[in-house]
Amino acid sequence: MHYKRILLKLSGEALMGKRQYGIDPERLAEYAAEIKTVVDQGVELAIVIGGGNIFRGVAGASRGMDRVQGDHMGMLATVINGLALQSALEDADIQTRLQSAIKINEVAEPFIRRKAIRHLEKGRVVIFGGGTGNPYFTTDSAAVLRAIEIKADVILKGTRVDGIYTSDPEKDKDATKFDFITFEDVLKKGLKVMDTTAFTLSQENELPIVVFDMNKPGNLLKVATGEQVGTKVNL
Repeated sequence: MHYKRILLKLSGEALMGKRQYGIDPERLAEYAAEIKTVVDQGVELAIVIGGGNIFRGVAGASRGMDRVQGDHMGMLATVINGLALQSALEDADIQTRLQSAIKINEVAEPFIRRKAIRHLEKGRVVIFGGGTGNPYFTTDSAAVLRAIEIKADVILKGTRVDGIYTSDPEKDKDATKFDFITFEDVLKKGLKVMDTTAFTLSQENELPIVVFDMNKPGNLLKVATGEQVGTKVNL
């Protein structure tokens, strides 16, 4: 395997599948099967998942809700998604642990860095829920923060697009894809990879990011083995 320890970032919307909201059990099962192919090869895998399929704090704030309240609701949504993903992974015979940045001891362990690393060393998939535990920070920031804390080799951002383009490929037919791009060039070109806080944190800690299409079967394993899939952002 090209990477020994990976942090996989998934959006909450990815779990919707073809639905308008909520969680699609078929999509969960597909992701569990993809994750199993990587774990079976001995890769240590941690996951951060968003909550946008259930609730997004920014959207709530735009409609008059208090931003802090909205963000806390979003954190709880990520825990719900984490529980759903944990169930799907365990159905696929993958040992998992769900750790939350906000205390919900009945359903998840509190986030403890050393404990998370120990779980990974034992071959368990660790799902990080609750974001960073603080309002005003996205799950992108949580993903980068956790990746740095567990000393991951790379962040894999699984999306529905197969990489980073010069513009939105779903809107611009002339958009061209980058196979490799530097952090500096992403900022210069104003490309959207992650929110600025998360992206800068990744850059400062020299943590590469690979953006790839998670919905294409086999892609996760290909990235883990070092094949050229998606777009790699590096120094």
